[in-house]
Amino acid sequence: MLTKYNLKLPHAVFSGEDALENIPAILAENAVRRLAVFTDKGIEGAGLLELPMAQVRKAGVETILLDDLPAEPSYLEAQKLVDQCKASGADFILAVGGGSVMDTAKLSSILMTDEYGIRELLETPGRARKCMKTLMIPTTAGTGSEATPNAIVAVPEKQLKIGIVNAEMIADYVILDAEMIRKLPRKIAAATGVDALAHAIECFTGNKANPFSDLYAMGALEMIFDNIDRACDDPEDMDAKRQMQIASFYAGIAITAAGTTAVHALSYPLGGKYHIAHGVSNAILLAPVMRFNEPACRDRLSAVYDRCFRGKAQTQEEKSAAVIARLEGIVKHLNIPTSLQGFGVPKEDLEDLVRSGMEVQRLLVNNPRLVTADDARRLYQEVL
Repeated sequence: MLTKYNLKLPHAVFSGEDALENIPAILAENAVRRLAVFTDKGIEGAGLLELPMAQVRKAGVETILLDDLPAEPSYLEAQKLVDQCKASGADFILAVGGGSVMDTAKLSSILMTDEYGIRELLETPGRARKCMKTLMIPTTAGTGSEATPNAIVAVPEKQLKIGIVNAEMIADYVILDAEMIRKLPRKIAAATGVDALAHAIECFTGNKANPFSDLYAMGALEMIFDNIDRACDDPEDMDAKRQMQIASFYAGIAITAAGTTAVHALSYPLGGKYHIAHGVSNAILLAPVMRFNEPACRDRLSAVYDRCFRGKAQTQEEKSAAVIARLEGIVKHLNIPTSLQGFGVPKEDLEDLVRSGMEVQRLLVNNPRLVTADDARRLYQEVL
């Protein structure tokens, strides 16, 4: 656990019923004249963009729509939208979407310059400074991007996803309105929900855990364990969905204060090379990595049991085993794959996976148990 730590948060967060109604006041407060709206075709097609845009129209500001963004974009694809935003003359950014949309919007907020682009930030992320304020409205309950200083992009030449981390990207405003996730398909709700679960459990058990991250990680875990099944299974359970939305935000704060570990590190090559959805790749690796880590974080997992399960297990070993079994049970209940079979990942690619996964030292150094190349190989073999 860290002995020195800090916490950086969005300037203002609005949640609860009709939270979207705060949009006009936010735009007025910032004297916005031209608004860059980041989203994607799926959000538009589902009719979700109309909910916040109805409030934007009340504010009477001019808008430019930036929606040509694929799922799990490469840094080159994200750069195209950054360039469009830069040329638009916008003076404020609104992001309506999942992690990729919000990450691209955050990158745009620090890249209103011709001196460097996303490619340069892959190597020196700290050089950028915020140029434009942002409002994040997540349409999933999982990525936590609305709370973090991180932006994840695929790097095709490395067949890897890389996280750009810069505190300047933390959102200025966040709106958590459960109406934005009311009609979220179960498959997406499940994958993103388990992503939030991974964020919380990794932050709580990682080497960089601290009192700030623990507060939010444990709060997220309690809400996720209590609500994820209902939020995914029952389209009408808005209370469970609202709890998952808040839990996702809490887990994002935990990332900001501590960071994820080997689950995310080893999942990055799966998204970068095979384009497996981020939440799915994390779900596949979640239980195997936590079983591997268990001897090094048994006390932390036992504390999760005591807070979230309130069951009859007695020893720390029993408690930590019960937590890992619950993680595995959630993934199976939500019908998320538990192996890479069906994703076109040939066994011959094992060494490439190991090599790429071991490159993500930014996260591996936070893992409670040292991960060697042999360990990574065994973990990948377990899920191939």
